[in-house]
Amino acid sequence: MDKTQNANVKPQADANSKFSQEQITNIVDTTIQNRRSIRAFLPKPVPRQLVEELLAVAARAPSGTNTQPWQVYVLSGNAKDALCKEIVSVFLDAVQSTQHKEEYNYYPHEWVEPYISRRRKVGWDLYNLLGIGKTEKDRMQQQQARNYSFFDAPVGIIFTIDRIMEKGSWLDYGMFMQTVMIAAKARGLDTCPQASFTPYHRIIAKHLQLKPEQQLICGMSLGYADNSRIENTLVTEREPVSSFTTFLD
Repeated sequence: MDKTQNANVKPQADANSKFSQEQITNIVDTTIQNRRSIRAFLPKPVPRQLVEELLAVAARAPSGTNTQPWQVYVLSGNAKDALCKEIVSVFLDAVQSTQHKEEYNYYPHEWVEPYISRRRKVGWDLYNLLGIGKTEKDRMQQQQARNYSFFDAPVGIIFTIDRIMEKGSWLDYGMFMQTVMIAAKARGLDTCPQASFTPYHRIIAKHLQLKPEQQLICGMSLGYADNSRIENTLVTEREPVSSFTTFLD
């Protein structure tokens, strides 16, 4: 780390940019900091051209040796409705739901601190906003079922990857998805990434006519946030830099 750098010297913007470096920094930082997982959307349609535009931007995300492992399915209208209807029906059926299982472990088999406390807090913070008590299992299930209607978003996105790809490509995929969400936010759209779809990969594979070599990674809701809904006021906490960073000089 160069200790001789003058902290008061502002870096220069690219010569072709309309904005100063300070303006660019503020725009990018604000967009990242304002991104949240939205759980209620307006029925306002999202033009296909806008979706194509933000995906084209996200395609600039880095990937090892430029492998670009992402495969994206954008659902709206009847295609989205048909998928959602079947998954919701299966999820709410106590017998059928037990016949579906994730192909990969998104979460650990055994929870430890501090992760378990963070997980519990965000869950109860959401339920408290919605007025759902700890014993109201039916209301919890109904709220969970909203995942499978993409929280009423006009656009649902499904992400898949070739099974031959290894962990490095999954890291690349995470960067791609983050870029999708930031590009969406920059265009006035909101998102919610959803691992909740992973148990229902067989249903999704049928609707999307996936090839056997394609593995489901997750889904994502995309649309315009309904700011009248209480669940969209949830702002999750973040740890300070000092708690997860070690600087070595």
